[in-house]
Amino acid sequence: MNQKLSEDTRNILGLQLPTDPRWVNLAEIQLEEILTDHAYCEQKAALTCISLIQKNFDKELLVDELSPIVTEEWGHFRMVIAELKKRNLKLGKPRKDIYVNKLITFQKKDGSPEQRFLDNMLIMALIEARSCERFKRLSEGMDDKYMRNFYRKFMESEAGHYTLFITLAEHYIDKKIVRKRWAAWLQYEKELMKSEEVRGDRIH
Repeated sequence: MNQKLSEDTRNILGLQLPTDPRWVNLAEIQLEEILTDHAYCEQKAALTCISLIQKNFDKELLVDELSPIVTEEWGHFRMVIAELKKRNLKLGKPRKDIYVNKLITFQKKDGSPEQRFLDNMLIMALIEARSCERFKRLSEGMDDKYMRNFYRKFMESEAGHYTLFITLAEHYIDKKIVRKRWAAWLQYEKELMKSEEVRGDRIH
C-alpha cells in the first residue's frame, strides 16, 4: 500500500465519526450475514459505475477511469461469493441499504447538471470511504487471521476508489466547489452515523 493510501487510511479518509468498535465483534459472529451484505455492496458498486458511464458517456476521463472499476468491483463480488462457498455458507437475500438511502436524500435533485454530477461523484466517494473504514476495522479487529488479511485487501482497494471519485470531481469542477460540498457531505454523514443502529449484519 503506497504512502498516499496509508495516510488516507490513518486519517479514516476524512470521515468525522469512526465506526463503533462493537461493530467488529457483532460482524464476526454474523459472518454469513456480513459476507452476504458485502457481496451485494460490491455488486451495487459495479452496477453504479456502469450507470455513471452511461449517463456521462461524453466525459472521456470518467469513462476511462471507471471502466476498470466495474471489472474490479465485480471481481470483488466473485471473491466474496467464493468465500461464502468455501465456508459452506449461503448467499442470503439482498437487504434495503438504509445508510445509502439516507445519503441519497442529501443529493441535490433539482440543482444544475453540474451540481447533480458533483453529488453523484461525492456520494460514491463517501460510500467507498466508509466501506474502507469498515474494512480497516475488520482487518484489525477480527480474531480470525485469515479474515483479517481478507479484509485488508478490500481496505486497500476501497481507499483507492474513494480518491478516484474525488479526483474525477475535481477534474470536471472547480476544486474549491468540490471541497466545500465534500465538507458538507462529511458533516451530514457524521450526523447520519450518530443515528445509525450498531448492527453486525451489514457493511454500512
